[in-house]
Amino acid sequence: MATGSVTAGGQDRVRRAANSKAVDVAARAGFVARGIIYVLIGVLSLRIAFSGGGEQADRGGAIAEIAQKPFGTVLLWLLGIALAGMALWRLSEAAFGQAGPDGGKASKRAMAAGRSVFYGFVAYSVLSFAAGDKGSGSGKSDKNSQDVTAKALDWPGGQWIVGVAGAAVTAAGLWIAARAVMRKFEKHLKMQEMSARMRKAVDFFGVFGGAARGIVFATAGGFAIAAAVQHQPGKAKGMDDTLRTFAGTPAGPWLLALIAVGLMAFGVFSWANARWRKV
Repeated sequence: MATGSVTAGGQDRVRRAANSKAVDVAARAGFVARGIIYVLIGVLSLRIAFSGGGEQADRGGAIAEIAQKPFGTVLLWLLGIALAGMALWRLSEAAFGQAGPDGGKASKRAMAAGRSVFYGFVAYSVLSFAAGDKGSGSGKSDKNSQDVTAKALDWPGGQWIVGVAGAAVTAAGLWIAARAVMRKFEKHLKMQEMSARMRKAVDFFGVFGGAARGIVFATAGGFAIAAAVQHQPGKAKGMDDTLRTFAGTPAGPWLLALIAVGLMAFGVFSWANARWRKV
């Protein structure tokens, strides 16, 4: 009985730590960092749309952009630490469930675990770049995508693996866009604490930004499917080439500009999450 009490007490302390003020601050700092990255990707995309700039419109381009600014290395350290905070918060959600009545569902905890791994990787790449490893974090997403696709296509059943992965990314993008349009994000925010004008603004940024982000993901997944079907790794595209593809449509640079503004809107929405997210 004593052993059981000690175990229960230890679990309770871990749970309290997961719901502590420190984790709350870490999560909100992570949303701020995510917002900065998406706003910068949007700005870089706008430059490409109207000037054909050579910058990378992806996370690597955003990191390189920050590094060029005064105190850029310090800013990257802060950004990486904030993203590590996001990973920690997602890990706590995986272990103990999310805020809300259905936050303990296995599916939600599994998604939180996946997000924790993703943000952990992003934090590591940013911190590595800040520490002097210039090949980390700022790598071109298109080359990385093509290299990974080429390796996967050489595996037994590689075409199926790449095709299924592409279909999963496409489905995830459509799911992200659909949930944004349906305003599913509202249940995660303290909407009652906002003024009527602020609620409208947050709704706009959430719908517009989430839809744009979902479209980019879905389009990238479509390119992965094409690479699998045609057995051509060069067909796979990272975020940078995916965004540039929008400029090659009949709508020209205006479609890319619209997506770019949408990504910036998602960045602003991330900052709203930093203020009103239920953690």
